[in-house]
Amino acid sequence: MSLKVYNTLKGKKEEFVPIQDGKVGMYVCGPTVYDTSHIGHARSVVVFDMIFRWLTRLDYEVTYVRNFTDVDDKIIKKSNETGVACTDITEKYIDEFHNEMDALNVLRPTMAPKATEHIRHIIDFIQMLIDKGRAYHVEGGDVYFSIDSFKDYGKLSGRNPDDMRAGARIAVDEKKQSPLDFTLWKPAKTGEPYWESPWGRGRPGWHIECSAMSYEYLGESFDIHGGGKDLIFPHHENEIAQSEAVFGCQFVKYWIHNGFVDINNEKMSKSLGNFTMIKEVLADYSPEVIRLFLLSKHYRSPIDYNEDSMREISLGLDRIYAFLERLEQTNMVLETQEPGELWAGFVEAMNDDFNSAKALGLVFEAV
Repeated sequence: MSLKVYNTLKGKKEEFVPIQDGKVGMYVCGPTVYDTSHIGHARSVVVFDMIFRWLTRLDYEVTYVRNFTDVDDKIIKKSNETGVACTDITEKYIDEFHNEMDALNVLRPTMAPKATEHIRHIIDFIQMLIDKGRAYHVEGGDVYFSIDSFKDYGKLSGRNPDDMRAGARIAVDEKKQSPLDFTLWKPAKTGEPYWESPWGRGRPGWHIECSAMSYEYLGESFDIHGGGKDLIFPHHENEIAQSEAVFGCQFVKYWIHNGFVDINNEKMSKSLGNFTMIKEVLADYSPEVIRLFLLSKHYRSPIDYNEDSMREISLGLDRIYAFLERLEQTNMVLETQEPGELWAGFVEAMNDDFNSAKALGLVFEAV
């Protein structure tokens, strides 16, 4: 059975055929490093680690890029509130993120670029957009992308620009040509980090960094772009507009998005006070249990974090370890060369849009 993946762009499963035979380029949006990561971050990272591993198991040569957003309004706000330099904040949480993901047995990506290390690439990308008439510079130093210059805007999210525009309001002093135009470069305010650019001192917008970095490491077109479902709009929609406006070719062939983590059947949110941090979960459960839990539902489905679910997963993992111990004690030999029925079913499940839930179900039934 060939690998099939659900492509958000097409709204259906498709046979996976990479752009270059035998090789896969994959870019996944990483965290904005201003605070401790929560269990929702862990799900996305573990899901794409699973995808990375399975593609490798299918003998693809995978170049996996996962970025860090280390310049952002939230980082600057935290710096102003605490008096700690932005770089100190971001380095602290990058180190913390790596330590937690290492604990969850997540493989490091091929590259883990930081936005601040690619400012020159970002500036060059913005200049290409301006030169092609797809972006414009306004008085004061802002640079905006013109969505009216990109006729396919909305093709990933299914949103209609005319409908969005009809519900938008423009402030009296707004300098945008359209209320939907989004920021590529913003002028620095007093006390903020900045870089020199043709449009004055400032810093990049959020969306442009991923277009610039994916181009730097994977080229004009690549196979897989991933992230949480919350990134479909506006972040990934804007990435498509930027990249395809510059290069005039398809940006990404397959878009893959993971579902959210709920807490006790409620959406995880700061207003509800139920944000559950990875380090808190690691204090209560073993990394193997957490990882198994995060893969126990299909990656596109929501998953509910609660004590009952974790207890059930813990018991399931105990059964697997007990089964392996019995095999060792009785000197039984696992099939490793010729595929058995269980392995064949496991492969079939994983090749059906990385269905780890079905694959794990087969394993639990066997033990």
